[in-house]
Amino acid sequence: MYERWGKRTLDVTLAGLMLALAAPAMAGVALLVRLRLGAPVLFRQARAGRGGAPFAVLKFRSMREGPGEDAQRLTPLGRVLRATALDELPQLVNVLRGEMSLVGPRPLLPDYAAHYTPRQARRLAVRPGLAGLAQSMGRNGVPWEARLEWDARYVERITLRGDLRILWRCARVLLRGEGVSAPGHATMARFDRRPD
Repeated sequence: MYERWGKRTLDVTLAGLMLALAAPAMAGVALLVRLRLGAPVLFRQARAGRGGAPFAVLKFRSMREGPGEDAQRLTPLGRVLRATALDELPQLVNVLRGEMSLVGPRPLLPDYAAHYTPRQARRLAVRPGLAGLAQSMGRNGVPWEARLEWDARYVERITLRGDLRILWRCARVLLRGEGVSAPGHATMARFDRRPD
């Protein structure tokens, strides 16, 4: 029952409240991004939603535009935004639109789906989340295989208590500054494992 009705009600209620409370911080971040990186302030990228349907995920820009590796384009402001997850705040709008949930597997690039095992593909059975079980275990510091396994486990058992626990654990990971990037990467390595 929670997964069908209660989860969406919680999403809309909490995302709306969080958006209202975060509005001053978001305005400040938007101004900083505009002054340091120029327009556009928001970064939009196609990600796979529920059932694999693509949608445009919203983030504050943290990188300079143009060629080069992420590490070269990531700005000092961008590092701060990513470390504090302030760059993710616009995704509250994705939650209100129904493209995302507060809790669920993080939305990944659509082309990753071709590399999932059947178990890993289960992550596409639910709306992607702003916070996820894998992120509560260490954000981008969690290796791909473990991350996708945590996503599959989440899909198997979705409860209100579990979602609240994930939100709490993600907040703790964020406050401790854990897992901002994968070892040896500015963000996270691409997932390109070929199916068996």
